[in-house]
Amino acid sequence: MSILDMNEKELCEFMPVQSLIRIEGKRCGLFFRYRPPNPDEGSIRVYPGKLNVTDTYRVIPVTLDTSVEDVMISALDQFGLDSGDLNRYRLVEVSLDKGCVHERTMDNTESPWAIIKSTARDSIRQKENTRFYLQQVDEVYCSSVAIFVGNLPPNLSQRQYERILIELLGKPYKYRQIGPIYYEYGSLIVTYDIADIAVKAYYMLRESSYDDKNLLVLLLPNIMADMIPPGVRGSELISSFRKLLNPYQVYDLENGGPLPGLYVCRHIKDYKILVCGGDGTVGWVLQCLDNVGQDSECQSPPCAIVPLGTGNDLARVLRWGPGYTGQEDPISVLKDVIDAEEIRLDRWTVVFHSDEATKQTEEKPGLPANSSGSTSEDNTAIFVMNNYFGLGIDADLCLSFHNAREENPDKFNSRLHNKGVYVKTALKKMVSRKVWKDLHKEIRLEVDGKVVNLPPVEGIIILNILSWGSGANPWGVEKDDQFSRPNHYDGMLEVVGVNGVVHMGQIQSGIRTAIRIAQGGHVRISNMLIIFHLIRLNTDMPVQVDGEPWIQTPGEVVILKSALK
Repeated sequence: MSILDMNEKELCEFMPVQSLIRIEGKRCGLFFRYRPPNPDEGSIRVYPGKLNVTDTYRVIPVTLDTSVEDVMISALDQFGLDSGDLNRYRLVEVSLDKGCVHERTMDNTESPWAIIKSTARDSIRQKENTRFYLQQVDEVYCSSVAIFVGNLPPNLSQRQYERILIELLGKPYKYRQIGPIYYEYGSLIVTYDIADIAVKAYYMLRESSYDDKNLLVLLLPNIMADMIPPGVRGSELISSFRKLLNPYQVYDLENGGPLPGLYVCRHIKDYKILVCGGDGTVGWVLQCLDNVGQDSECQSPPCAIVPLGTGNDLARVLRWGPGYTGQEDPISVLKDVIDAEEIRLDRWTVVFHSDEATKQTEEKPGLPANSSGSTSEDNTAIFVMNNYFGLGIDADLCLSFHNAREENPDKFNSRLHNKGVYVKTALKKMVSRKVWKDLHKEIRLEVDGKVVNLPPVEGIIILNILSWGSGANPWGVEKDDQFSRPNHYDGMLEVVGVNGVVHMGQIQSGIRTAIRIAQGGHVRISNMLIIFHLIRLNTDMPVQVDGEPWIQTPGEVVILKSALK
């Protein structure tokens, strides 16, 4: 099509560009428009909404002369319902535009086919995302609009959050309901009954800030769980995936994290999650599931992984591969998600109790955005561990790499570069003074209530999975000793030691294994404060949980089996 003074005409010539009429100071625009097989007629799908019927939808033939009233009569007849009293029903148009969901009740004289034609003229994708629902006027169900609001101060009370929202919105735009509230993230959901007010509130909040932080505001879709047919087979889903995933199914974790998507799916009884990211991202999603699971129909959905991180140790153990290369067919990935065997993963609670409250607050100003940690007033920090816990030289190396990445995040955009920086950091540690050569004297280790005598080591790693440092197995192959064969769902942890950077490199190269120290389901580590005070400048110790490192002050660490799986 060409545009000339906003009027369009179809181009029928084989080479039409040269013959286009040009107006001085203006340029012609060429557009591809959708041409239906028969522009004057087609069909639409009408979904029964909350109506008590077994059919998922009905296909209704329509023309430009078919009104909403005609569509409702035909749909009610096909659903086996009485079409004699149309005043009891309404037809609702639901569409997705620029990431926002719009619902409106249609007038009985409107033409649904005219709407579809007009939508398809501008966007085929938007046409495919436009649906029609049949609803009862006196239904208890109302078409509510949910808004996700993030970047608020964490751990406030509900009343404090309400005051902030009223201050930003004013009483005319007050929501009907607040909640759930994700206190530790400073995020919450507000719900409106009137779409127009919700949209205005959305734009007001999107332009607002609090404590010098711009609010993160998302308009969330309203998925009707009863519209999803039970027992959908994998082959049917693959057919749907070939047409592209529904936008409602894909969430960018940099824009609100996992919470918005998990909230949207809270009423779906059976679904799977595909996490695209590294082990830290997987832990972040699992942590958010812990927070919202009790309020969801599906409390523990299976999680698959597209490994995008540097080490991808959890993905390796669960056989999702060492790293996504970009060459894999997305359809094959989705098929793997559907066909994959569901297994359990042990998870562990790591409790840090520091003896120096003030110092820990200064040295560790906050947890990473995707960490699983929380703190309390009694100077206790609690984490959920999925992969491993390390202290000493292992955590020291991890911390140095983490600090380098924090200083220049733009440079750490490839797996190869990240590993190169890690190797350089390790080489620097090799030639530096061995700070952790007496580590075995500075800590006390208990496993299942028994004190374990530590060999001379510079680092300790406590494993839940048999992959560490980008695929290495520190525990090693099975051999005849007092330890049982480990896996990631046996309720046991494996404790190993490393003698330094060279030893760590040999483990990662597969030349050696770590020193097996203990195996058990309850681990306790305490600092010997006399030794720490004698060292003075080295009173603090680097630790890491699932690759998230920091400096921990003297105190006690307890690792307990979590009820979370």
